[in-house]
Amino acid sequence: MHRRLVYGDGSALAEAYTAYGTLVRRVALRVTRSPAAAEDVAQEVFAHLWTRPYAFDTGRGTLRTWLSMLAHRRAVDWVRGEARHRKDARADDTALHTIADAAPGPDETVVARERSLLLHTALAGLPERQREVVHLAYFAGRTYRQAAAELGIPEGTAKTRLRTALRTLAETLADPPDAPGETGA
Repeated sequence: MHRRLVYGDGSALAEAYTAYGTLVRRVALRVTRSPAAAEDVAQEVFAHLWTRPYAFDTGRGTLRTWLSMLAHRRAVDWVRGEARHRKDARADDTALHTIADAAPGPDETVVARERSLLLHTALAGLPERQREVVHLAYFAGRTYRQAAAELGIPEGTAKTRLRTALRTLAETLADPPDAPGETGA
């Protein structure tokens, strides 16, 4: 039967399944304690036999013993995978309960709007050529190379404009101008 499996004879696989299918499912069921898992393991075992029949060495034992050992290993792997899955699910549940409310409160909303206004004001203060590169890189998702190609300028020029613009924005946002009506006291 082994030689026929190696040569791809489907009837040899059917014979092996008929002869050892129940044994493989029993071994898997004993380990997994799940009939559905035992069926899955049996399917994996016979698929392995079909796709890699040369993995069975007739000099080391019988096909029955090899299939039993393979079923046991696959079943143990299934049990370990289920344990990992349960552990991960518990960790996910724990993480869900510890996540703070993601909705911003009124204070955070006001601060975010102020930051947005400051950023837009700072962007508007940039020279147009720098503003174009920043817009393409950060708002249109382009790389500096893509921005250079789109603007028809050398890559080095696009990179320099982007670097200069970001430096200017950082300085402007680090020391924002006073809002109208505010004076330093």
